[in-house]
Parts: sequence; structure tokens; C-alpha cells
Amino acid sequence: MSFLSAIYKFSPVWFQNIGISLYGYYWNKRRFGGIFKKELQGFKEREFYTKEQWKEYQTKKLRQLLLHAYDTVPFYTEKYSKAGFIRHDFEKFTLEDIKRLPFLTKDELRHFGTTILLSTQCEPKGKFYSSSGSTGTPTQILFSPAMHQRWSAGFEARIRHWAGVDRFHRRGMIGGRRILPDFKGKAPYYRYNFFEKQIYMSAYHITSNTVANYLEGIQKYRIQYMTGYAKSNFFLARFLQEKGIKVKGVKAVITSSEKLTPEMRKTFEAVYGCKTYDSYSGVEACGLISETEYGQLLVSPDMGIMEIIDKNGHDVSPGETGEIISTGLLNFDQPLIRYKIGDLAELSRDQTTKCGRAMPVISEIIGRVEDVVIGKDGREIVRFHGIFINLPNLIATQIIQHTLLDITIKIVSDNPLSQSDEKTISERMESQLGKINLTLERVPELPLTKNGKIQAVISHVKRNSKSEYL
Repeated sequence: MSFLSAIYKFSPVWFQNIGISLYGYYWNKRRFGGIFKKELQGFKEREFYTKEQWKEYQTKKLRQLLLHAYDTVPFYTEKYSKAGFIRHDFEKFTLEDIKRLPFLTKDELRHFGTTILLSTQCEPKGKFYSSSGSTGTPTQILFSPAMHQRWSAGFEARIRHWAGVDRFHRRGMIGGRRILPDFKGKAPYYRYNFFEKQIYMSAYHITSNTVANYLEGIQKYRIQYMTGYAKSNFFLARFLQEKGIKVKGVKAVITSSEKLTPEMRKTFEAVYGCKTYDSYSGVEACGLISETEYGQLLVSPDMGIMEIIDKNGHDVSPGETGEIISTGLLNFDQPLIRYKIGDLAELSRDQTTKCGRAMPVISEIIGRVEDVVIGKDGREIVRFHGIFINLPNLIATQIIQHTLLDITIKIVSDNPLSQSDEKTISERMESQLGKINLTLERVPELPLTKNGKIQAVISHVKRNSKSEYL
């Protein structure tokens, strides 16, 4: 545990709120200072580009990216040279030529993302941030302040604005940060970030017995939109619905990280009386799909070049499902070019947009549909990426819940785990679920679903809506 984490853990709530607010000030300045306003204006001006203008824009940005990568990123210099490319090839590269480039795999990003996959001419003050890593070691993504501001501008223009809110609205966030370090944390189950008008709610303590405290925070700070993990937001809304509670004043629910289902939309509307807006991006920041005011999912062409390909590497036709291949157009410090991010999407059969924006239409984001691990007090948890952070030997993992107290984690790793690694995993699991019977099982590989993914969480425990467990 770091020194600051230790101070936070043993501090009173009022002091924790001060610490979170100070971090919120720093975080707000990092994302919304500097070039943010200029970048936001650019995203708004491009929003109604024609298809021809988008093609011209993407072609220009792709050439700049490839020349920069070839000149300053050792990984691409070697990779593209071995593939037969010379620098001159990229000066007249077209969007159609992108299919000639080799893929960037997730394993390559894990192994080289902090070394030879970085530019020798990085923007100043860059920091690494971890991806979710739901089935293995998270990737490390480099963000300079300028990159953060470019990405935040796109997020503001294409997610919040399309949902009818902006960064100044008061928001309720349910994400992965452990604001209550322990399983037995006491109310309040939220902390307040003064500078961003945000309450950050724990994703790990939502139960029928705690939901009243979550509601207290939403009402006390007059929250105007809810955001964060789709399932955690759904768990909270469902508990509220089961108690017959409706919440006033919420203008939108903006979800991410997991598949948004019709049941979730229906529940959010019943509880908050507003629409839900789906989105797809990620810490990798190399592509964005977001929902318009008319309920259509559109790809933002200035965030990245997003290919949706079939098993043979060809672009899918409208109405077909394929693998997402992303080329980010914002981050030149750690370029992700033809990155196999591991997700699927279905290209809409009808590519006509109701809003008039000439952007590709997606009918469905085929996200992970994971089972839910149920705690002995009825809490439901689906996000376990924090369990595997800073354990570099891990390649892939799968959590299997047999009973309320019996859980197995299957592990694929480069080398056997040390006693220290095993202790770390056990302590992190118990910090989320309390005392359990945990078995760690090293396996050569994990089975794939029909979509070619590893199911990160499998549970054989069924939910009891009355929350009668132990």
C-alpha cells in the first residue's frame, strides 16, 4: 500500500472528501485545461462533415501518423521495414492501403507498450494509465496532458453533448476506484469531488440494505446525470426500483464498459425518467462509438479509423458482424495502429443517420456479457480488473463462483505465481467479497466463447431478489 493510500484509508470521510476534491482539481485541469477548448471547437466544427470531407481528413491524419511512427517509434520502424515498407510509401498512403499494414496485437502492446512502442519525441508530462484488463494483465496507455485534452474534447462533444449534458452538470459516477478500501466499509458509500461537482459511488457495496445511502448522495448533491459501469449502475437502479423509488432531476444515464441491454434501459427510464446513452471507447483511446439524441450509435471518424472486418480480413457489409480494428488518430506518443482490441460490432444495415451526421452507423456493440459474482450479503460485482493490476506474469484469468463462499480463479501465466502474487490476489478478492474459500488454478489455456472471447466471470449462484443469502 502506498503512503497516500494508507493516509486515505485511515482518514475520516470529511478528510477523504478533501483529498478527492484536490485530486479532482488536478484531474479537471489536466483534462479541461490547455488545448481543450480549441480541440472541442474542432470536434464540433467537424461534426457535420460530408463523407468526402471525412475521407480527406482521415487520409491526411493517417499519413501524418504513419510517417511519425516510422520515423520515431522503434517498434514500427522494425515492424514495417520487415513487412517491406519504406518511408516514401507512407507519404501517399490511402485509407484503402491500411489493409496492407500488419495488426498490432494486445500481447505486443502489453510487452512493448512502455518501451519500444513509444515515440522518441513524446509530448511532455506523459503518464501511464491501465486498461481494464478484465481477463489478464492490463495494458499501459500513455497520456500526455495534451492527449488527455484532445480525448476529453472528443468525449465532451460526442458523448455528453449528444446526451444533452456537459462537463459542468453535476454527475454521479460508479466506476472502478476503491473509495472504500474494505469489504465491510460503512456508509456513506460515496465521496464528493467538489471541483467537478461529482459524487463517486462505490461499485462494490451496492446492496438492498445500502441503496438508501446511495440515494441520499444523489439527492443531497442534486445529481443531473449518472455515468460509469453499465452493470453497476443497473444494480443500483434495480434495487431502487424494487423499493418503489423514483429519482427526480436526472437528465441522462451514460453507460460504458459493459453491454447495455434493453432491460437496463427500461430500468433506468423507470427509475430516473430519462433516456440512456450507450458508448464504447476504452483507455486505449483509439476509437469511439456513441449514441446520438435519436438513439443511433455512430463512429467518430476523427477519434480513430475503425475497421470492422470478417475472418478473412475484409470489411464486413452492412448488416454483418465483425472484429473491431482500431487506429487511433489522437495519440502520437504511443501510436496504436490497426490494433486488435478484441471487441466485435455489427455494422447497421441502414447507414442513413437521423441526425444528418455522415458517420458510420453501428447497430450493436457486441460487448462482453459476464456473469455476476454475488457476495454473501447480496452485493453484486462484475468488474474485477483491479485484482490483476501489477501482476505481469498473468496472461489471462477467469473467475468462477461455485457457491456464495467458494470461488476458483483459473490462471494462464508465463511462469508459476510466487507466494507474494498469490497472497496479493487473495487479499484483493477478500477486500471485495469478504472471507471466501479461494482456489487458484494454473491452466495452459482458457476456453473461448463463440465470439472468440474469454468469459472473465462465470457464476453458478443465482440472484435472490429478496437479498436473503447468509
